Amino acid sequence: MKGKQGFAIWITGLPASGKSSITRELVVKLNEQGLSPAVLESDALRSILTPEPVYRREERDRFYRQMAQLGEMLCREGIPVIFDATANRREYRNYARSRITSFLEVLVDCPLELCRKRDPKSLYAAADQGIAMSLPGVQAPFELPLEPDVVLDGREDPRISADTIVRRLRERGDI
Repeated sequence: MKGKQGFAIWITGLPASGKSSITRELVVKLNEQGLSPAVLESDALRSILTPEPVYRREERDRFYRQMAQLGEMLCREGIPVIFDATANRREYRNYARSRITSFLEVLVDCPLELCRKRDPKSLYAAADQGIAMSLPGVQAPFELPLEPDVVLDGREDPRISADTIVRRLRERGDI
């Protein structure tokens, strides 16, 4: 790791694209490198920062700013951070990039049809029934990164994806 400064990895993609599975494997791989990353998972943080979310644009704007600021604070303390969050707007991820010196944006590219089929939280079903009103990729836009640092195939084994991220971190000198 460069000096005492930590690094951050933002894993983005459609809901059910495989972000959390990749994050779990990445934590294992980083632990093997002697690192203990903090995982900032959007659902877990949302229960703290916006306990009764309505998913309006203003609420999302505030939530992702807070999430990025928390990641920045942890990185300043030398703690590696993994953001496990859709962050459907490019500006959310760019805001984090602007605040964190060593930032890696990872896109999990997965076809919408496969995300719908996986749907572990029944988000797509809720959107189809009109219960969820702002699901990224369905009712809300999902803005692809313009120049992601890493693009992963959401159909690939999460362990292989985690290895790809670790390889990129090594190339950059983060680990």
